[in-house]
Parts: sequence; structure tokens; C-alpha cells
Amino acid sequence: MTVVGNHTREPDLRAALAAVEEGLVEATRSDVPFISEAARHLARPGGRRLRPLLVLLAARFGDPDAPGVVPAAVVVELTHLATRYHDDVRHEAKPSVAVLIGDFLFARASRLLAGLGPRAVRLQADAFKRLVSGQILETTGPRDGHDPVAHHLRTLAARTGALTAVSGRLGAVTSGATEEIADTLAVYGERLGVARHLAAELRTPVQGAPTLPVLLSGDPTAPALTEARHEVLRQCAAAHAALTPLPAGPARTALADLCDAVAEAT
Repeated sequence: MTVVGNHTREPDLRAALAAVEEGLVEATRSDVPFISEAARHLARPGGRRLRPLLVLLAARFGDPDAPGVVPAAVVVELTHLATRYHDDVRHEAKPSVAVLIGDFLFARASRLLAGLGPRAVRLQADAFKRLVSGQILETTGPRDGHDPVAHHLRTLAARTGALTAVSGRLGAVTSGATEEIADTLAVYGERLGVARHLAAELRTPVQGAPTLPVLLSGDPTAPALTEARHEVLRQCAAAHAALTPLPAGPARTALADLCDAVAEAT
């Protein structure tokens, strides 16, 4: 299992991440073999479980062993995987299959959410609304006369940042952490999510996709790449600064290390 950073070395965190993997296996099980295989394709161990990791680290500001923490981590990863299937609609020869598998994962996430209580359901629903809004913004593009770079950053804050933000918030809420800590972790998560996506655009640009370097100059030239890297570093710095109100300790250090890892890889 490859998770961002080296924070899985701690035995209790390793155990929690293993429980998340077990939860994903259970959630992707179906009486229909095709559904099980298709749903597990993206859920197989080996991916970067950033969102579950954020839930588990956020829970350390409350009770990390609270019963809702691991299910919350499974929920955010299922939601992430479902959105990846829906993204595949544009590329698959049989888009209806991708949509249906994504819907299956959303249904399993909803079932788990129901056990976490009304507040968790509302938080996830709000995050999903933002995520869908971001996908619509990406599809429609900026309106005439609007800055395409500002539009792109706004799109990423919704499309990508919403799910990393709610990961931090759900970890805090399910562990019984304070509302102030939950708010702080949501701000941090959104900034980190945007930074990671922008960094990915620099490393592996998608053909035809509106990436930041292209939007800055019309072509990924050296000056545009440099300016895009500066934006990644600005987002990392904002995420790092958001952690200031949190109590010092291993959890805050781990979250700060995630920011540094993105910055150093840019």
C-alpha cells in the first residue's frame, strides 16, 4: 500500500488503514460478479489513499478509535472512486457501464453514511454538491470576459478540494473533535487538494485538458511552468498556514509533512 508520506509506519495508523482496506473490499462486494470485479478494479490496494489518511489523521484531534472514524474514511474513498468512474464516461466505449458502477459505489457510500448520523450525511451531501458544481464548471468553461486561470482555480477548489476538505471535517466530527478543529481541517484539506491536483498537472498533463500552464500562456512554456509551480507552492503554504490553530503533536506534524511532500515534488 502506498500512502503519501511515511506516516503509515505507526502501528495504530497502519491498523486503521488496514481496516479501511477491509471496508473497501466489503463495500465493493456484490451478488453480481461483474459489478464486484469492476468496482474493485479501482479500489485495489496500491493507490494513494490520501482522503482516508486525512480522515484518520484528523481523528487524532479527537478519539481516533471512535466507531465512526474508519467508516468515514471508507465513505470518502468510495466517493472518490465513484467520481473516477464517472470521469471515465468521456473515454469509455460503453459509458453507461462506468456510470452504473459509479452509482453502485455512491450507493454503498450512502449506506455507510446513514450509520454515521444526519450530520455526516449533510456534510457529505454538501461536499458532493460542490464536487458536481466543479465538474459542471470544468465542462462549461469560463464565461466571456472572465479570467480563465481564476476559473480553473475555482473549479479545482470545488471539484477536487471539496472531497479533501470533507475528509478532514468528517475525521474531526466522527472523532468528537471541536468545531474549530473541524473548520481548520476543512480549510487545510481544500488547499492541499488543490495543490496536489495542480502538481499533478505539471507532472502528467492530460491531452486537451485545461491545465494551469496552458491557461497561463496558451502553451506549457518554461515561464508558464515556473508560474504554475509558484501557484502550487502558494497553495501548499496556505494549507500549511491553516494548521497553525491546531494543537502541536504528531498529527499536525504529519499533516504539515503532506504539504511539504507536495511542495518538494513540484
